Amino acid sequence: MIDHVLGRPSVQFRKIQVFAVVSFWSLYLLKGNNHGPPGLRNLSARLSKRLTAWQTLVITLLWLYISRNFGKLFGLECPEPLANLYNRSYFRATWVTTALDAGFWTAMRIRRKWLRDLASVVFSLYYLIAAEQADEKVRKVRGTLTVDHLRISWEKPTTPYLSFFQRLLRPKLARYPPRFLRIPRPDESSYNEPINAWLYFDGPLSSLRNHDKVILDVPGGGFVAMDPRTNDDKLLAWSGRTGLPILSLDYKKAPEFPYPYALNECYDVYHSLIATRGRCMGLDGSSQPRIIVTGDSAGGNLATGLVLMVLQSTGDEARRSSNQESLPVPAGVILIYPGLDMNIGNWMTDEQMALIQDRRMRKTNKNILRRKSEDYYKLAPETPHESDNEDDKGVPSQRGLGSKTAITLNALASSPEQPEKGAAHLVSPATVADQTASVVQSKPRALKTRLAMSSMISYFNDRILTPEMMRAMIILYVGPHNRPDFSTDFLLSPLLAPETLLARFPKTYFLTGERDPLVDDTVIFAGRIRQAKHNVFEQRKELGLVNSRDEFDEKDHVEVTLIPGISHGFFQFVSIFPEGWQHIFRCARWMDEIFAAESDQERLSRSQRGSVSDFGQHVRHHRRKPTESSGDEDRPLEMSSLRGLDDNGHASGRVSCGKGKNRKSDRGSYSRRRSLVSLASEEDLLGRRMKGLAGGLMGLTSDGTQSP
Repeated sequence: MIDHVLGRPSVQFRKIQVFAVVSFWSLYLLKGNNHGPPGLRNLSARLSKRLTAWQTLVITLLWLYISRNFGKLFGLECPEPLANLYNRSYFRATWVTTALDAGFWTAMRIRRKWLRDLASVVFSLYYLIAAEQADEKVRKVRGTLTVDHLRISWEKPTTPYLSFFQRLLRPKLARYPPRFLRIPRPDESSYNEPINAWLYFDGPLSSLRNHDKVILDVPGGGFVAMDPRTNDDKLLAWSGRTGLPILSLDYKKAPEFPYPYALNECYDVYHSLIATRGRCMGLDGSSQPRIIVTGDSAGGNLATGLVLMVLQSTGDEARRSSNQESLPVPAGVILIYPGLDMNIGNWMTDEQMALIQDRRMRKTNKNILRRKSEDYYKLAPETPHESDNEDDKGVPSQRGLGSKTAITLNALASSPEQPEKGAAHLVSPATVADQTASVVQSKPRALKTRLAMSSMISYFNDRILTPEMMRAMIILYVGPHNRPDFSTDFLLSPLLAPETLLARFPKTYFLTGERDPLVDDTVIFAGRIRQAKHNVFEQRKELGLVNSRDEFDEKDHVEVTLIPGISHGFFQFVSIFPEGWQHIFRCARWMDEIFAAESDQERLSRSQRGSVSDFGQHVRHHRRKPTESSGDEDRPLEMSSLRGLDDNGHASGRVSCGKGKNRKSDRGSYSRRRSLVSLASEEDLLGRRMKGLAGGLMGLTSDGTQSP
């Protein structure tokens, strides 16, 4: 109360208040009269003859509990925003994770590690019972997040007690434990330090040599936390089910290693696997390995950026002209609740909504569209509802409308110059057709909004991923010295990738919860891939390269699975969310499908490109520099148009790719080429606001100069 009276909330004031109250009453009980102050002594003396000390204690605590929950007893509580957000099993899982976060954050200041680990579990048990206090604790901490809070929250599965319980609850998935590796950098890399990784392979190293299929996993963790060991459940299940080696990267984390260091590490590992034919991880090197790239959350961002860098390198004309080998495109990509857009926005653009409302994906995105329409109608429940299908032109529903509402809306819908045709004293005897037209026109006109909130704002009260956490992760990942262009840098925000690259993207599977704040990233990026592939298909059909009777099948290029009733990060706590196991095993089946779908013709064409025994000596290394943009901010990336695309969207002609500085003859005629479906994120007001915030954190003034 003291801090409220003084008008400045302060933990120190509350601490003083608690000490003052405890000290006063302790001193009074010690020195004061046993029956209290003078006005209560007679009553206390009479009650002490009828009530024991135990009864007095229980009655006091009971009335204290009733007073604290008075609003709940009499229906005065505010509505619960999470009541219908998740399904029951996922909500129970978030209840446990919230208690664990609150307990670990409470104990984080304890210096001795053994005592801190023990206290974290004890406090977490308390917060499991006091669930509302846990929610309040987590809410306040997330309002003042630091990188230490994020790391303690996300890396708690590696603490001794939770690690023990996790192993106890985990089914027997694999016989062999993970092995630590250090992957050397390719010769062309600008870095020398090897890259840490963990190998998950359910077999002896002697049998590893015979494999030519590899799963390259990039774990999530908001770019700031979580190594592969926090994903043991997922990785052990994949290695046990598929029998394939899983190489999971322990890339360097921000803020110590900001963008694009982790992205370059991922690219260097992929390059080393190809250049050494897998020898860097224990394969025999007799054939070039076929690789599937996977990533979850922030790891999905890095995995997608890695594939885009590989696609950029394959289109380098300088490499083609010197007969240098190009990096092969991955066999497939699996993205699990990926974060693909760093430009957090409030509202969906028309281009983004068009991708979500595409007829071919309307069934998959049905619940996403319904949720976006509900964002408006929850604020105005008496408003007539438009059909979920905007193409339906039928009469709008009248549910929930009283007579007064109907009259009011009808009056608003009528023209001020013309009286209503339904008014009896103004209408002459009419035919049946006139009466029918009068009834139709007298019905209230449905109010319609074109506003559609982004999922990040729709689910801002998510229990796993909040806007405050996203803001902190982006700022830490970008770092204080980088100046990326959030509206064009598609290696930072893969959602902005140009159509020429998306047309050559490998087969991609998406797995995301419908209530995930990042679900828009999944459906929009999948829509852009689908649209780019469809445009290539139509171009080939017009050129007679495809049978005119053939129909485009988006499942050959992209598949999206949206899980109803759940949100983000469910692969990290399958011990308390058993339903997550079926989705982990689903990803394992996808891996088998990707490798099975590779045709003999593709393998033959890869073998005919020439020997790659000395691949590392001839490949021109492609890397991302810390201060450049993957758009065309300072030294633009020049790309000539494609001469032709094959069935998978790969270039059959040459693509000119190089910095404008090195191509003087083309500099004067260079003009920026935008994707036909480029998102208008540079017009997003919130995007400019985020750029201003990032500029302030980097010490830049409003005119772009560096502040002292």
